[in-house]
Amino acid sequence: MVHSLLPVLLASGLGASAMVIGLIEGAAEALALIVKVFSGYVSDAIGRRKPLVLFGYGLAAVVKPLFPLADSITLVTTARLLDRFGKGLRGAPRDALVGDLAPSTIRGACFGLRQSLDTIGAVLGPLLAVGLLSLFTDDMQKVLWVAVIPGVVAVVLLVTVVPEPEHQGQRPARLPITRGGLAKLGKRYWQVVGLGALIALARFSEAFLVLRATDLAVPLTFVPLVLVVMSGVYMLTAYPAGHFSDRLPRHPLLAAGMLALVVADVLLAMAGDYGLLFAGIALWGLHMGLTQGILASLITDTAPAAYRGTAFGVFNLICGLSLLIASVGAGALWQMINPAATFTAGAIVALLATVLAIRFGSMRHQ
Repeated sequence: MVHSLLPVLLASGLGASAMVIGLIEGAAEALALIVKVFSGYVSDAIGRRKPLVLFGYGLAAVVKPLFPLADSITLVTTARLLDRFGKGLRGAPRDALVGDLAPSTIRGACFGLRQSLDTIGAVLGPLLAVGLLSLFTDDMQKVLWVAVIPGVVAVVLLVTVVPEPEHQGQRPARLPITRGGLAKLGKRYWQVVGLGALIALARFSEAFLVLRATDLAVPLTFVPLVLVVMSGVYMLTAYPAGHFSDRLPRHPLLAAGMLALVVADVLLAMAGDYGLLFAGIALWGLHMGLTQGILASLITDTAPAAYRGTAFGVFNLICGLSLLIASVGAGALWQMINPAATFTAGAIVALLATVLAIRFGSMRHQ
């Protein structure tokens, strides 16, 4: 609910420019990915994943009330950064935990299922936002207050239901953060990191999908449907993509996902009506479904098990820097040229990532 309304709140309610929104979104997502380095490393060092996951979800729940209370860009930015800091704390330990528990023969399916379940909330949240905006006569503050509730419920469920697997405490490991230490992660792992960084560079913040909808005069009540469509396609494709990646080489699916992003960007650049707009948004979701879970599977495939949390953290740090560059650049192109320039540039980088995904085709999952 928050993510679907935040760009509108910043642009319409607080007067933020596209460049400012791009900077806020890029910085927030990059912060989350950078923090994952440290949370992943700590989870390896202590041999426990759940405490960091709980702290991360708890912090996100605590800061949610700041969004409806915000009366300035500064306060919204602070809340957004704290929210993403919590995401960073939980992200790498959670992904490492999935990697720890997933049998290698169905690893892709496990990560795909995690992505699909995670995205269900991204579908239901904007749908609820649409209904609540209609109920509350476009009062965004009231909708943002309702968004506090799921965060609290998530923390309660994590405390009362989710266990810490006993074997996690039996194999703590600290990877030296030196050139030699990082080399222990292996050449194949670093190849995946390089490809992931380029994919992140091609994929700027989804906030620009929302901005594109407002640019084409989509009514405020229906703006959250942008993320409903994107997340719905993502949700429906992530698990099948992961399932097939266990039976086929993973790289063709990655290449197909990036090709879908190329077409999505072209449609969004050309869009002059709602048909092309939502076709591009749907293809954006398809690219997410075909890439995000598979990249996580490749990290698990290639990184040593003892350093899995650190491996996810480093991967997300580098991808976070790429995402920051992409989002700031997207905002600059939007403001200085036009929206079409933003999506055209994204298509060019996505096409390069498609070619590299094919080139890395010699990689095979274990």
